[in-house]
Amino acid sequence: MRVIFIRHGKTAGNQEKRYIGRTDESLCHEGISELAVRNYPNCDAVICSPMKRCIETAKIIYQNIEPILCPSLKECDFGDFEGKNYIELSGNEHYQAWIDSGGTMQFPNGETTQNFRNRCCEGFVQSVKLVNRSEIVAYVVHGGTIMAVLDRFSAPHMDYFDWKCENGSGFICQWNGTNLKILEKL
Repeated sequence: MRVIFIRHGKTAGNQEKRYIGRTDESLCHEGISELAVRNYPNCDAVICSPMKRCIETAKIIYQNIEPILCPSLKECDFGDFEGKNYIELSGNEHYQAWIDSGGTMQFPNGETTQNFRNRCCEGFVQSVKLVNRSEIVAYVVHGGTIMAVLDRFSAPHMDYFDWKCENGSGFICQWNGTNLKILEKL
């Protein structure tokens, strides 16, 4: 099965470099415009995070395919960092501790990194079973979700932060039931 991972289009929070996880933010005008001029590969099915930014992106790119919503593919809950950017968090001892941990500590009053990654990977495995007769499946999700899934299933393996991608970008992969082989970057 071919799997296309697409990070949702740009939001106002993305433009301001804010931690936007559980905030259900719509695409901004720039994000909509950027998606409208790009060409994306065709697919047979679309699996999507239930957040507005992902649903809106899926409907722009794949207008004639109703997305299958998968709550497990939501972005991380950034807890006390939610809605803030690094400038606003500068000097915050909890933020500095999180940075010093290489992003592995739990977000204060938020999700643990490991729980987030496990949730995304379990969501991917379960959702791919829903469309196992499809030849090409698009996942319209969050940057962190893509990073978590590719960190776990990529072959050859690359680490979580190596899979960072811009809004509206992503990867085309081949799924063999065990691993994802990267074929192309979008």
